[in-house]
Amino acid sequence: MLTVIFGRDSCPFCVRAKQIAEQLVEKHDDFEYRYVDIIKEGISRADLEKTIGKPAETVPQIFIDEKHIGGCTEFEAYAKEHLGLYA
Repeated sequence: MLTVIFGRDSCPFCVRAKQIAEQLVEKHDDFEYRYVDIIKEGISRADLEKTIGKPAETVPQIFIDEKHIGGCTEFEAYAKEHLGLYA
């Protein structure tokens, strides 16, 4: 299972999403994630919107196995419901 987190280092929700992903890496052998810093990579808001197919009002924007999950709140809820996260 590959999770991709599009975010920026100065965003507390992005930091939290990375923390959740780290917990899941420790818990599941088949869970891996990639963090993409949109500032360092030069990814614009318009680029993100093309990728997710709708307006990107906030970061992080998170995908699990290429399926758009949403932001940090949605990712945490998904992880609790489907991946046994107890954060």
